[in-house]
Amino acid sequence: MKTMQVIFLTLLSVLAASAQVLKFGRCPKPAVQANFDATNYIGKWYEIQKLPTFFQKGECGTATYSLKSPSVVGVLNRELLDDGTINSIVGSAKAKNPAEPAKLEVSFFETSPPGPYWVLSTDYEGHSLVYGCSDFGLFYMELSWILSREPTLSAETMEELHGILSSVGVSVDKMVPTNQDETYCSPMNQ
Repeated sequence: MKTMQVIFLTLLSVLAASAQVLKFGRCPKPAVQANFDATNYIGKWYEIQKLPTFFQKGECGTATYSLKSPSVVGVLNRELLDDGTINSIVGSAKAKNPAEPAKLEVSFFETSPPGPYWVLSTDYEGHSLVYGCSDFGLFYMELSWILSREPTLSAETMEELHGILSSVGVSVDKMVPTNQDETYCSPMNQ
């Protein structure tokens, strides 16, 4: 029992130090986008805001989705690091249950388990609200991104998306903006 407490406290400390959003309890089960259509979702999205993660350290974040097959979406995530280099990762996403196409599972490495990527809201042409949550016994870890087809998003849309997140218990005050300044992000477009 003592070993489990040490492991738990160590994991909790590491995640807290990396600014992950960790809460006691179990993951909420928010409603997802009705009639989600992956074909309309493909293309480039700009990251506008996110809950902090240990695996994203840069700015100018983008996600580009492509249709690899009728049931598999290709994922290319890119960000600009402080040293001017571009960090990218390639993966794939697939609906675990075809009856719930907005509840995608995304994988970046063959050896790691897929993570939840649930599209809570999208109009396909302007915004997307993504949520993920993983249970770890007594606590859970949340991820969330607000994406846009353009490097900016209106205040009204941001307020609407924050409202959706708040309704499921996400602390929107912990969301951090992503720098999408055209001049700063210019290396991403070369």
